[in-house]
Amino acid sequence: MSVTKPEAIIVGAGPGGLTAATALHRNGWSVLVLERAASLEPIGAAIAVAPNGLRALDAVDAGGPLRESAAIQGAATLRRPDGRVLAPTSGEAFVERFGEPMVLAPRAELMRVLHASLPADVLRTGTTVLTVRPGGPDERASVTTAAGDTLTADLVVAADGIRSPIRRALFPEHPGPRYAGFTTWRAIVPGMDIVPGETWGRGLVFGAMPLADGRVYWYATANRPAGATHGDERAELLHLYRDFHAPIAQLIAAAPAGEILHLDVHEMAEPLPAHHRGRVVLIGDAAHAMTPNLGQGGNQALEDAIELADVLSGADADGVVDALPAYTARRLPRTSAVVRTSRRMGAMAQWEGRGAVAVRDTLLRVAGRLAPDAALRPLDTVLAWRPPVASV
Repeated sequence: MSVTKPEAIIVGAGPGGLTAATALHRNGWSVLVLERAASLEPIGAAIAVAPNGLRALDAVDAGGPLRESAAIQGAATLRRPDGRVLAPTSGEAFVERFGEPMVLAPRAELMRVLHASLPADVLRTGTTVLTVRPGGPDERASVTTAAGDTLTADLVVAADGIRSPIRRALFPEHPGPRYAGFTTWRAIVPGMDIVPGETWGRGLVFGAMPLADGRVYWYATANRPAGATHGDERAELLHLYRDFHAPIAQLIAAAPAGEILHLDVHEMAEPLPAHHRGRVVLIGDAAHAMTPNLGQGGNQALEDAIELADVLSGADADGVVDALPAYTARRLPRTSAVVRTSRRMGAMAQWEGRGAVAVRDTLLRVAGRLAPDAALRPLDTVLAWRPPVASV
């Protein structure tokens, strides 16, 4: 006798959405991924997969392929704009403390690895979801697309990003993400000789890391009003970082102006009351957008996907509504804590006052001398996550 597979619609084909689709598919679900973009080809961006994210990918057998094609990050250095070292970080100490390295890959490469683990007909691009009905014990969830199609499923996974229309529909009274007070730029440029790490100035942060193919991924931040923009982002960055040590200017100049990704930073300062409603569950930025200072936005989405598959393990279509509260119970406290920790780190990195920055830099130098692993300690609880034993 054949058994009908439970059906899931995943809205959004980012790392979290594709990992959720993979985990559910491996657990016997029929999955459909709806992505509003025409293709899975993000530009100018890389993703740092931390030990917790690698463990999540390992749970769906995607960690190994990513390690093979990505750069394993070793030593990194925190510097002042004049190039003086504030604090070094050892790659060996990182692995010893957390059991895994930090892996840096173009975002497109992670998407390729995850997409390869799914059946060919699972992904539907160019599809924008406008509305959702959460359903309940006796009603399937449904989504309506911009093309006017209504699709139903036993489960809808909202991985549709920081501006999630599904989140707004489920929690219309929630204020949503707020502007964090600073903006970011990112790019991938041809390789050059760099010292991996970050440079902290007054309200300015610049970071650079090598990729496995020899190119360099860099990112920059600056305090500015929300929505502020300039016609030539590269020229603006060259002006902002004009007094920073080499090769920061060269890295900025190497990026074609049209390939510099510029985004204001928003965070979910007020946690949602839950990460689910009815048969709909929120993951990633849709549920808990955070500042990039811990590099955990994508990693928390990977955790979400594995925990979701675990709470649904063994549940049939009728058991979804009863199973999802366990997902909120696991993820809401943890992700809220990571959002707060990232905010605190970001606030310190973006300090502008001359006196405050001098104190910060002095404390970082002293801590680096007295306790070389001081920079790693705030990551202890963040990176300690491991997949549930029977997750997928």
